[in-house]
Amino acid sequence: MANLSLLGYDAAANFEGRGPIEAASIGVALDADDTAFRCNVVTLRDGLMDDYSAGHITTEESRPLIEELQAALGSKSLRLVPGISYRHLAIYKNFPRGLNCTPPHDISGRPWAPHLPKGPGKDLVFDLMEKARPILAASEMNKKRVAAGKKPATDVWLWGQGRAMKLATLKERFGLTGSVISAVDLVRGLGVLAGLKVRIVPGATGYLGTNYAGKIAAAKEALATEDFVYLHVEAPDETGHEGDLKKKIQAIEEFDKNIVGEILAWADDRPDVRILVAPDHATPVATKTHDGKPVPYAVCGAGVSAGGVLTYSERSVAACPVIPAVELFQRFIKGSW
Repeated sequence: MANLSLLGYDAAANFEGRGPIEAASIGVALDADDTAFRCNVVTLRDGLMDDYSAGHITTEESRPLIEELQAALGSKSLRLVPGISYRHLAIYKNFPRGLNCTPPHDISGRPWAPHLPKGPGKDLVFDLMEKARPILAASEMNKKRVAAGKKPATDVWLWGQGRAMKLATLKERFGLTGSVISAVDLVRGLGVLAGLKVRIVPGATGYLGTNYAGKIAAAKEALATEDFVYLHVEAPDETGHEGDLKKKIQAIEEFDKNIVGEILAWADDRPDVRILVAPDHATPVATKTHDGKPVPYAVCGAGVSAGGVLTYSERSVAACPVIPAVELFQRFIKGSW
């Protein structure tokens, strides 16, 4: 079997159930009556969602904030669990189903009040937000951030909730062993559910200037003994949510040079390697949120014949047939090109 390297960028598409996937990555066990929410620390200012990431707060800065909230507000019915950067978990016992939540990155620069959760359990979320606000305001870590000219984490914003799930692993479905390499708990959690080994890379931030060399080294180490690696980079999505064209271009160029270029060079004398480069969705800087239109992909290596498209862009593949994501993945795994 060929060694398979799937290079992905941007974050996974919206769907209810992200919470439990992240819980799997962070290592939190969910009981049958637990509901896990994504819990962003955000900056709300002048009635607007000023920053869905609190200025891309670092893990070292955000972890104490979540630990303070857990110490003050945690109970038998609520746990607050730190994750990476601005992405954390809030886990409720016996939370009712049916709550409608809005991802904070979908309302960047817009009034946040109209997008508060609606439906069963909303008062529980409102209560947490109200109680968390003064605790965050009084935090020494936030005071240090403000003194340094950084955005404070003024609030928590809950969304993407779901309960524990189980998926068939890649070993069970395709006989594959493999690893996942990402700075995003959501992606790591998908890897856990797929039976992949989560390879932690120090200095992987989920943003510009992440530890690309460390990710490449981890991928090479994995492919020495395993069949499959999913290497994920988040920066193109983050810069799209920021609406910053210059940073978006930088993120794509960094991915192209430091991930795609390095993997292609490594695979040059390894004819058994197959590589797929694919985003999971677009995040246009004009809208600052996810777009559901088809996205381009590129594949090369063992069992792949050259196609007629010479450049990699949405425009260059506009006339090509759309392949459903599941079919694309299965063709990649099986080498059916």
